Amino acid sequence: MLLNIAILITLLCVLMILWSRRVHGHRTWRAMTTPLASIIGSGFLVLGPILENAYGEYAPLAMAGLCALAYLFGSAIRYNMAAIERTGGDRGTTVRGLETAASWALGFAYIISVAYYLNLFGAFGVSMAPVHVPNDAKLLTTAIFGIILFVGWTRGFRMLENLEYVSVAAKLAIIAGFLMGLGFFVFGRLTDGGLTFTAPSVGAWEGLVLGFGLIVTVQGFETSRYLGDEYDTRTRIRSMQWAQWLSAAIYVVYIVLLAYSFGDTKVAFSETAIIDMMHLVAPILPALLVAAALAAQFSAAVADTSGSGGLFADLTKGRVSPRQAYALLAVVGLALTWTVNVFEIISFASRAFAGYYALQAAIAAVTAWQTGDRAWRPVLFGALALLGLAILIFGQPVEG
Repeated sequence: MLLNIAILITLLCVLMILWSRRVHGHRTWRAMTTPLASIIGSGFLVLGPILENAYGEYAPLAMAGLCALAYLFGSAIRYNMAAIERTGGDRGTTVRGLETAASWALGFAYIISVAYYLNLFGAFGVSMAPVHVPNDAKLLTTAIFGIILFVGWTRGFRMLENLEYVSVAAKLAIIAGFLMGLGFFVFGRLTDGGLTFTAPSVGAWEGLVLGFGLIVTVQGFETSRYLGDEYDTRTRIRSMQWAQWLSAAIYVVYIVLLAYSFGDTKVAFSETAIIDMMHLVAPILPALLVAAALAAQFSAAVADTSGSGGLFADLTKGRVSPRQAYALLAVVGLALTWTVNVFEIISFASRAFAGYYALQAAIAAVTAWQTGDRAWRPVLFGALALLGLAILIFGQPVEG
């Protein structure tokens, strides 16, 4: 009971801080809410059990590796943003061709990512139901696809997008309460001598390609690039850095707390295993986490659906309207929903975004080479482009 109260107090305190004028009115903080919402929404709850199950006691290292890799890909995008600012956007035919290819890659990555978000929405949405029916999560996902398509087709997403800060503040407050409760649980395990150090369940190669298939769980930082109508380049670059730093800190603390405290609990592994784990920590946490998951996945799905509509309209010079793009997204998403499982969709989304990141890194490498920048930059960005290509080819799903 006391832990439940402490969790709620922590949640409310963080919420008050985030809504204070000093924080809420800070320009860079406001700018970073978009990438932060996308990163946190990309897989915070599903990632912990995956890493704990696959990497065991090395899960924190795997998490740190994912965050570091995401930051390196982010550095390529930030370099490109600064280059556009310096040159006015004209960097030659090679870069223009790569930019077009990257935009197409991002458009298709959005389509898969929405399927990923809404399948997680369906899984968490039915996770606490007292009675389950066959395919209940898929049916809920299908219904939400229908709602999003209807809203996008008839009204557009502007009103829903304006709720973004509310969603981010609520998610961060719930995560703060969650980490506080989990920290108390781990402290109790530590004092009882109950911490566990489990061996990985995958080998070196399997662990590497599994990590490749999880890039989407730390994806979302690239959204800072597309805030040009609202913020200057310097603010957008800083917003991406801050969002990646804060999300990395949250992720690593989360995985450290999780990895050594549930190895002997025999919780069945699934995409919603975190809910069963949190029943052991505090009675209030499962409901809070389900609320956070639903808000995170829905807001991320709306953002990517809206982004894909505008992107395809721009790429096709209006031949494909945003409405038609929404319909394409729904058709592909429903096909994925009913033919593959959530873990496979996570892998597909990771590989799609890896293709986009590879192209962005290639753009950075070409730009650095053409401008005679420091010798290490073309090499670094070129290596990142090859790594992104490797992730696209070799990324593998979790065995659920």
